[in-house]
Amino acid sequence: MSPETATAPAAHGRAGAAGSRTHARARAARNHRILVHGTRVLLLVGLLGLWEWLARAAVIDPFNFSMPSKIWDQITQWALNGTPQGPLVEQIWYTLYEALLGWVIGVLGGVVLGIALGRIRFLADVLGPYIKVLNALPRIVLAPIFIIGLGLGPASKVASAVVLVFFPVFFNAFQGAREVDRNLVANSRILGASKRQVTLQVVIPSATSWIFTSLHVSFGFALIGAIVGEYLGATKGLGLLVSASQGTFNAAGVYAAMVILAVVALLAEGVLAFLEKRLFRWKPADPGEAR
Repeated sequence: MSPETATAPAAHGRAGAAGSRTHARARAARNHRILVHGTRVLLLVGLLGLWEWLARAAVIDPFNFSMPSKIWDQITQWALNGTPQGPLVEQIWYTLYEALLGWVIGVLGGVVLGIALGRIRFLADVLGPYIKVLNALPRIVLAPIFIIGLGLGPASKVASAVVLVFFPVFFNAFQGAREVDRNLVANSRILGASKRQVTLQVVIPSATSWIFTSLHVSFGFALIGAIVGEYLGATKGLGLLVSASQGTFNAAGVYAAMVILAVVALLAEGVLAFLEKRLFRWKPADPGEAR
């Protein structure tokens, strides 16, 4: 028997063992995901069931805290018959439009200024103290000022969303620009790259993962800015639904608007997570995911 013939079964056996281990790990990961999702669903059902029971048993006041069944009835009523301000879809779109526009403007401004200050030391030294002071301000209190200056239309809500989105994106972009590998920048310059080329082809791609990390949080801030602005004064939107329900002591309406807002935020988070996975396929899986 030749050496090649003798080693073939051994190589085949090792390949089969490796394939079995890979299949076992994939099956274990799939079972883990099923267990996690199932536990999440059971936890949610249990909490909602406990809330319903406590309200029906008058352990908690159903007038103030409502109950899941009434909240569902309110959402169904709004979906089928519309809200006092118009169709429910229109209210959702109005809030989503304000949040999206404010988010886009805030992200663009934060990325551009963050990269600029991260690359230009003099600019960072001049503007740094002002940005720190503005970041220390409670930006939610600017919403009434925006409403006074820009009116009850979407412009004031967009402005509220922008100021909430800008700072987390700015600081992540700034840090990402500062954390770029200096050897990579130096090598690019040795190869003849200009400052513009270094920024566009080295710094920005390196800072992209930092920027994407801030996008998950910042979109939630954009929704908060839009909702707070609508709550204080608006003609449409989910924030107005919360305000109107509160004014009529309709606790179910307040919770229903919050549930709708939570669903919108979760869908947006899912879209961002999907885009991040598509753009960063090269990134290794987290240790938790590997298990």
